[in-house]
Amino acid sequence: MITSNTIQWQTKKFNELNSVELYDLLRLRSEVFVVEQNCVFLDLDNNDQKALHTLGYIGNELVATTRLFEKDIMYDGYQSIGRVVTAQKHRRTGAGKDLMNYSIKECERLFSKGPIKIGAQLYLKKFYSDFGFEQSGEVYDEDGIDHIPMIRA
Repeated sequence: MITSNTIQWQTKKFNELNSVELYDLLRLRSEVFVVEQNCVFLDLDNNDQKALHTLGYIGNELVATTRLFEKDIMYDGYQSIGRVVTAQKHRRTGAGKDLMNYSIKECERLFSKGPIKIGAQLYLKKFYSDFGFEQSGEVYDEDGIDHIPMIRA
């Protein structure tokens, strides 16, 4: 477990998540991706079992999470970070930046240093570019939200 500011960070395989952690991450993703973004989509996509999950807690509250994928699982030739989410009340506090820094470092620690590909919501292009991600394709629609492929070499 790593502490960044007041956030306690950890990374777990799907089968290592306890029921509270699993509930917390699914609830946070639902709060943001379904309710806040008003997007009806199937979040439970059978990829959670293939991922490692980052969890950032302040006390007992999950404030941020991602899914990390080894090379070739989500994109041929690339590691991947997905389902990047920070709780609304913790945005603009640095939690999202801490989440991405932690997730990138975990990819490098767990999977070795290599290119990382993401499917980024278009409005977050600048946010991800600050971490070295560059747009690598055209805008596409995913569940009614504009996305772009981005790669960090």
